[in-house]
Amino acid sequence: MAKNSNLVEVIFKGERRAIFRDRIDIDIKEGDPVVVEAERGQDLGTASCIGSLVKLKRGKGETRSIIRKATPADLEVLAKNQIKEKDSFKVCREKIAAYKLDMKLVNVEMQFDGSKITFYFTAAQRIDFRELVKELAAIYRTRIELRQIGVRDEAKRISGMGICGRKQCCSAFLTEFEQITTQMAKNQLLALNPAKISGNCGRLLCCLRYEDAMYQDIFKAYPQLGSKITINGKKGQLNFINIFSDKGQIRFEDGTQEWLTSEDIRKGTVEHVA
Repeated sequence: MAKNSNLVEVIFKGERRAIFRDRIDIDIKEGDPVVVEAERGQDLGTASCIGSLVKLKRGKGETRSIIRKATPADLEVLAKNQIKEKDSFKVCREKIAAYKLDMKLVNVEMQFDGSKITFYFTAAQRIDFRELVKELAAIYRTRIELRQIGVRDEAKRISGMGICGRKQCCSAFLTEFEQITTQMAKNQLLALNPAKISGNCGRLLCCLRYEDAMYQDIFKAYPQLGSKITINGKKGQLNFINIFSDKGQIRFEDGTQEWLTSEDIRKGTVEHVA
């Protein structure tokens, strides 16, 4: 392997991901704990993706370096930090209640070298937490950051199982959130039942977007649902499109119905709905 060529995606607590460069040809494999450069100091995460696939994810700008594989001593520090995070979570939540701040503490993440503690929270509006930050800094004697996140980010950090029975997409592999609309659910002919098309975050399921382009391509081959169609002298209406069999259901005026391909349907006379 040529030096300075290997990019590694590293996962931290709360499914936070970042890309680093192995500049000294360390023999890193997926799943290895690694110590990396942070904005100020060092952090520790787990290598999740290595090599050419990472290039597709990498954005612009300088990429920080991997310092070393984590040693047993490093992992002991990580374990101690995790205990401190639980204590910090409890203390911060008590302080939020004391200051009567309308915010929900979601997660606490301590940087590996202890130089920063980040408190993630959700809130309906902007919160003035300056006094809270001062008190937390006085308690922990380190840099404190309070970061407001959305409900989708909250679900990503907490993680969980989706209605499909698999790990949430946002926690498993998504690196950013794209816009999801109810039209995507309509394209799949799904009932607009919030309980069925919403994720653990309460927002529309991210997976509604995955096959949306395919559904749109299929529907382009058919007239609009509700269109009046005359085939072989029989008048009917296009009531349903089964995207799996790629056929449309025509219900004729005499009460009969027939499943036809888009090509057969377009051979008839189509009167589009307004």
